[in-house]
Amino acid sequence: MNRIFTWFAGRAASTAGQPLAFVLASALILAWGVTGPLFHYSDTWQLVINTTTTIVTFLMVFLIQNSQNRDGAAIQAKLDELLRAVDKARGAFIGIEHLTDREIEKIRVALERETGNIGTPAKPGGPKPRLNAKAKRSAGKTGTRKAKGKAGTADESVDRLLNRF
Repeated sequence: MNRIFTWFAGRAASTAGQPLAFVLASALILAWGVTGPLFHYSDTWQLVINTTTTIVTFLMVFLIQNSQNRDGAAIQAKLDELLRAVDKARGAFIGIEHLTDREIEKIRVALERETGNIGTPAKPGGPKPRLNAKAKRSAGKTGTRKAKGKAGTADESVDRLLNRF
């Protein structure tokens, strides 16, 4: 059942995102509008388009969300593999997508502080953000320390990461 739904959701989301789907939907709306005088703009005539668009929207929300969830999980798995495979990367970041919004924000702020990129990102061609003393020291190190615990579980890595910040 899960494979069938995944296949169907992927195909439906892909089809709905094609230009032809937009053209067909626009043509249906146009045809509905043109038939208004034929049906004297009756309540039933209006109910047809309202019901149809509501049902299609309701179902598409679930199909698109399923596709986005699958895509997001695949991207996270790929990023986790990169973190695991690159020696200079900190393995503690594997699995942080399971943290709360507050915990992720805490990590993000700490990383910005560590690199000296606090606040809004630098504008292209504008002045570069100034690094504080700690960030300058961190920027000067080129992987002299290897991330510990890459062989550990994601939960242990996340706990170490949160304790660090």
